[in-house]
Amino acid sequence: MTGANGQVGWELMRRADKFGVTAIGMTSTELDITDAQAVAAQVQKGAFDVVVNAAAYTAVDKAESEPEKAYAVNRDGPDNLAQACAEADIPLIHISTDYVFDGSKKGAYTEDDPVCPVSVYGASKEAGERAVRERLARHIILRTAWVYGVHGHNFVKTMLRLAKERDELRVVADQWGCPTAAGDIAEVILSILARYITNQAVEWGTYHYCGDGPITWHGFAEAILVAAEPYGGRKVPVRPIATTDYPTPAKRPANSVLDCAKMQAAFAIAPRLWGDALQEVVQEITHQTAPE
Repeated sequence: MTGANGQVGWELMRRADKFGVTAIGMTSTELDITDAQAVAAQVQKGAFDVVVNAAAYTAVDKAESEPEKAYAVNRDGPDNLAQACAEADIPLIHISTDYVFDGSKKGAYTEDDPVCPVSVYGASKEAGERAVRERLARHIILRTAWVYGVHGHNFVKTMLRLAKERDELRVVADQWGCPTAAGDIAEVILSILARYITNQAVEWGTYHYCGDGPITWHGFAEAILVAAEPYGGRKVPVRPIATTDYPTPAKRPANSVLDCAKMQAAFAIAPRLWGDALQEVVQEITHQTAPE
């Protein structure tokens, strides 16, 4: 597994045993996925049952000024992994994003909706998806959204920190999506892995998985502070603002809600209410600080 120190990678490592999966995790310093030779040397026939790519360039705004870096990790990296997997006859599970869509649709996006990214980050991730599809038949591309967790940097941790420092928060209220706990994404991937390893049928292709229930960033911020209150979190007013009031280098989709029906039909995995997952994550963050 690549990206072992990322939000999802970290959760995959700590949950693998529960699913009877032996996970060999590699950080970016241990395996640079942009190095085709290094990837080919690592991904050898018979070495692994499955490769999971949890590595990504995720700095959405920074990607606008660093497109080469974003494309190297998000397009060339998956391309290298898919090529190596094809030669070694190993399937690949690759994590992608809701930001491959432009946000103009009314209602939730399905896997068959046309992609139209509006940022360098989204475009680089979409290019990575295409590379995987072109190189390797046995793949799962798992699109997810608004990822947060105990480990690493994310919106939940930022809101908890800012609530301690400020008397009021101002958060965008006209972008809709589905917050998704990194631990839930890890469990979905491990469930699919366990199914494959025990010789159960796996329908390869592109799938959506995210937390259940659309919300705005503003609504999510309010929920975070409410969840943290029992653990000594400071609850301050959260003022709704428009995207135009908070200009960022990268454009974000106004709607990136994902439809997860295909995942449920193929693997009997239902999306989890994001509020339930949030309670668990906030409790763990406030009670203990995970190693960064």
